[in-house]
Amino acid sequence: MRRTTSVLLIVSLVIAIDQITKYLVVTYLNPSDSVRIFSFLHLVIIRNTGAAFGMFKSLGNVFFIVVSIIAILFVIWLMVRGKEGYFSLSLILGGATGNLIDRILYGNVVDFIDFSIGKFHWYTFNIADAALTVGVIMFFLSSHLLLKRGAKI
Repeated sequence: MRRTTSVLLIVSLVIAIDQITKYLVVTYLNPSDSVRIFSFLHLVIIRNTGAAFGMFKSLGNVFFIVVSIIAILFVIWLMVRGKEGYFSLSLILGGATGNLIDRILYGNVVDFIDFSIGKFHWYTFNIADAALTVGVIMFFLSSHLLLKRGAKI
C-alpha cells in the first residue's frame, strides 16, 4: 500500500471512530449520567471548551480553532518533509482533526472516557485525545531513537 493511502486510511479511521463514539455518547447518555464499564472506567459527557485538561477556557473557541488548524498544517508539513514517523503523525493528524470538527460544529469538544484507579483520577478524554497522545509519544520516542543513531529528522 502506498504511504499516502496508508496515511489517509489511518487518519480517516481515527476521525470516524472518534466521531462515531462521540455521536453515540451524546445520543444515548444524559449529561448527568455516568455509565460504569469497569471499576476504573466510566462513560460520561463533558463539553470541553478549553484545551487539554480543560485549561485556558477563557481564550475562546476561535483561538482553539486557529491553533488546531496551524497544528494540522504543521503535521502535514512534517509528513511532506520527512521520511519517518508517518504512523505517529497520522494518529496526531486524525486526533487533531477529530477535535477540530467538534469545535467547528459544536463550539466545544466532547470528552467521555473517565478513567480512575483508587484515588487517582485522570482527566476525561475522547478517542481523538487518545490518538493524539499516543501519536505524540510515538513520534518523540522514534525521533529520539533516530537522533541517537545519527539520523536527521
